Amino acid sequence: MVELVTILTFALAALASLFMAWAIGAGSSGSTPFAPAVGANAISVMRAGFLVGLLGFLGAVLQGANVSEAVGTELIDGVVLSPVAATLGLTIAAVLVAIGVFAGYPIATAFTVTGSVIGVGLAMGGDPAWAKYQEIGALWILTPFVGGGSAYAIARILREELFSERVLIVGLAALVGVIVANIEFAVLGSNGGASIAVAAARELPGSLLVGIVAITALLATLWGLVFWFDTRADVERGERHFLLVLGGLVAFSAGGSQVGLAIGPLIPLSGDLEIPLLALLVGGGFGLLLGSWTGAPRMIKAIAQDYSSLGPRRSIAALIPSFAIAQVAVFYGIPVSFNEIIVSSIIGSGYAASTGGGVSARKMGYTVLAWVGSLAGSVVLSYTGYLLVSWLLL
Repeated sequence: MVELVTILTFALAALASLFMAWAIGAGSSGSTPFAPAVGANAISVMRAGFLVGLLGFLGAVLQGANVSEAVGTELIDGVVLSPVAATLGLTIAAVLVAIGVFAGYPIATAFTVTGSVIGVGLAMGGDPAWAKYQEIGALWILTPFVGGGSAYAIARILREELFSERVLIVGLAALVGVIVANIEFAVLGSNGGASIAVAAARELPGSLLVGIVAITALLATLWGLVFWFDTRADVERGERHFLLVLGGLVAFSAGGSQVGLAIGPLIPLSGDLEIPLLALLVGGGFGLLLGSWTGAPRMIKAIAQDYSSLGPRRSIAALIPSFAIAQVAVFYGIPVSFNEIIVSSIIGSGYAASTGGGVSARKMGYTVLAWVGSLAGSVVLSYTGYLLVSWLLL
């Protein structure tokens, strides 16, 4: 029989996790996916907040396992987070993110949560997980260059119009179809899920690799055909539809990545209570949904209007690399900041314009400082906070 104290400590940690999920939904996962679409006047702020909440919930349930397990078990070696450590780390991270939400600056959630978990883990006597830190650091460092560079290149191609705009949109839609065919879903296959291409190829005779390529090509063609017909009568209308689809895909990916930042520290605590991971994912997804519906509109407005004055083309250019990078993070189980992904892409696509795209250098400077400060501050606060609490409990 599970002791009452175990249930109470888990309940306290779960409340901190729910607060963290709300803060994430109101901040990075709730505000960033549809920000370019709002900036391009393709959807209203309130509708964007409503849709991103629903799609983020689905992403959390269907794709949240990898990052959740990484945050909960792979950031510190040698120790398992205690209920006190998990509660303290989640609370400190959530407070920092919430401060960013109400101050109007996008605090990098992945930085704060990762730093908080590392801080309390080190204070417990754990060892740094250097191999995982190398993976995380590589993605965090490469994201601004890959995301911003890709967005800049796509925006320049669309702006130069080397081909007809309709052909370019269809080609980009086919590229997105390739990515969609190869992202993993928990409901497909077994042992952690499988992609649409892999699951379908397993049902086909012959080589698995040939089947994957064939299914991928088929889905890419179907995506291209959908937007070929959609842009036949009105290219601008087709662009807006494509932009909304991209926003939805990024919102789904945000849920799959960001929910792990909220529920990951709960995983070591759920074993004694025999709580399945799916239940944690549903609870975390619900927290994201609440945050998106109640707090995201403020940040959507801040990102859409303060960082860059985007049109539909540059918005499309920003969302495609954002979707791709997010899915790479989900696949490898790496906690990543959606603020970093989307803001870098917005800046890259904004600079494709001859005027610099309305990018605010001052705003970006404050944002970078907030990112660095959130990582360093969360480590220090969590480390010292755990030592203080441990001393008081003695």
